[in-house]
Amino acid sequence: MCFTLLARPHATVTDVWSSTTEVLEGRSCCMVLLNYLAHKRTESGLVAGITISVPWDALKFSSSMEEPLNWLLFNRHITKSLHQILNRHRKILEKVVDVDYVLKARSIREFDERFTSLMFGYNSCMDYYRDASPGKKLPNTRVPIQCLNAADDPFSPQSAFPVSIVQDLPNVALVLTAHGGHIAFLQGFFPRGESYMERLFGQFVHAVFEHPKEIKRACGIKEEQMKD
Repeated sequence: MCFTLLARPHATVTDVWSSTTEVLEGRSCCMVLLNYLAHKRTESGLVAGITISVPWDALKFSSSMEEPLNWLLFNRHITKSLHQILNRHRKILEKVVDVDYVLKARSIREFDERFTSLMFGYNSCMDYYRDASPGKKLPNTRVPIQCLNAADDPFSPQSAFPVSIVQDLPNVALVLTAHGGHIAFLQGFFPRGESYMERLFGQFVHAVFEHPKEIKRACGIKEEQMKD
């Protein structure tokens, strides 16, 4: 549902574009990256992170997906895909969960209640959603992070944006646009060229690898902190 840049240390701009398997890694949900950066702090092994259309609050994401139009356009299709994945591994998973019961889930939240939260050892789906939400964990991050979100993204409601938290964090830049949807951010009347998302991505990568000292200084990051 979003794209994640994992910028590894000791790389150059040339490395980024000529050997992406060593420098960049994609993820289907940037919530994982932000939670990882908050948990590992200075020991993440990464020099920077960028997220695009990250759902800041799992509960608000789930609630948004249950609105009539969003349920019709997104929720039922995502739930169907989850059923297909579950069925694909049925022989293994039926040893630990009631697969038939899980397959009766009609929404993402029901699927998480019956399967995801239990598989990860949570007492309830609410506990799982609370732990998965990265917004309040941002103060624990220690590398430069750029986050791009759109106010009209149904996967990440505007009410969940951690604006007040980011205001006190020199290492986190929250870029908000009025439009852009979920991982779209198109530009121009005929958006056939570079998108705003791609332009911002390229500029951030360039800054991280070409001006590392300036970036760290602006983020209040000391060299010894990155080595600890």
